[in-house]
Amino acid sequence: MNDALVAISILWLFVFMYAILGSVDFGAGFWGMVYSRRGKTRAGALANRFLSPTWEVTNVFLVLLVVTLVTFFPTAVYPIGMALLVPGSLVLLLLTFRSTFMVFQYNTDRFQEILSVVSGVTGLLIPSLLVLVLPILTGGFIDPDTGELMLGALFTRPISYAYLTFGLSSELFLSSAFLSDYSREADDDEAYRVFRNHARWLGPVALLAGITAVFLMGYEAVWLRQGIEAQRWWFLASGILFLTGYAALWIKPAHPRWSRGLPRLAFVCFIGQYALASLAYGRAHLPYMVYPDITVDAAVTNPAMFRSLLVSYAIGLAILIPGFYYFWQLFLKDKRYLHRE
Repeated sequence: MNDALVAISILWLFVFMYAILGSVDFGAGFWGMVYSRRGKTRAGALANRFLSPTWEVTNVFLVLLVVTLVTFFPTAVYPIGMALLVPGSLVLLLLTFRSTFMVFQYNTDRFQEILSVVSGVTGLLIPSLLVLVLPILTGGFIDPDTGELMLGALFTRPISYAYLTFGLSSELFLSSAFLSDYSREADDDEAYRVFRNHARWLGPVALLAGITAVFLMGYEAVWLRQGIEAQRWWFLASGILFLTGYAALWIKPAHPRWSRGLPRLAFVCFIGQYALASLAYGRAHLPYMVYPDITVDAAVTNPAMFRSLLVSYAIGLAILIPGFYYFWQLFLKDKRYLHRE
């Protein structure tokens, strides 16, 4: 692989990781808001228990994503920044707002209900703005003279709402699938049944939304549709993993500890499904970062800087990965934390 392909692969990896972690994080905030108002179930408390230590970790991958874009593709920063100035600024504003309220939520009991609403609402607004980046990158939404985003076109074309529906349904689907596994790890059968049922009906909704977005894409971006058709076997493999994971939500294992469903197997399959679909979509999008003006080959940094960056990223990840593993063991596997009231 050449330098540009390696660099865009690293960037796309961080995009995928933030998309998955962000979906679980923001979705947990939404479910925490919904079920905190329902005293008959502990699903809200369990969602908030997961959210408490993880929201800051999720933001690490957003920083990594931005830093990777700036360092590996410096000449693409200005045009992409101009195009995403409005949605990007709103995302940063909402993230600051959400983070501030999240800090207060776990340090005071006075405004718990308001803070929960802020977490839940921003958990829907932030992914909505982020997913709208995808249709922008396919072209047709940037003024060729000024380089600015044409908001009127963005909010009047069906493809934008198709992406929006797919992003939100995927967020709620992945978060409910993860929280069902998290509930099982915490031995909370009631919360497990709640989140498993959500994953059951949201899975087909997310799949249908994705198919609809691809269908509408054929009218808005013919070049991307052709690239997706060339990657159809990757998408087929992704669909098979979805069916496998979805079946795992229904089957009844022989082990007496388990009720119906294998949530860990289901969530792993869903992650694999989105990984393959993300890989196929990224390959179909090449060689463009923003169609038709910015390509990865033209925007990548010089070879000397590229090699230095690779060494820096390797050292950084060698430090971060053990830390993330320890975090996983401390907050997502430790029974003392999971069973805390």
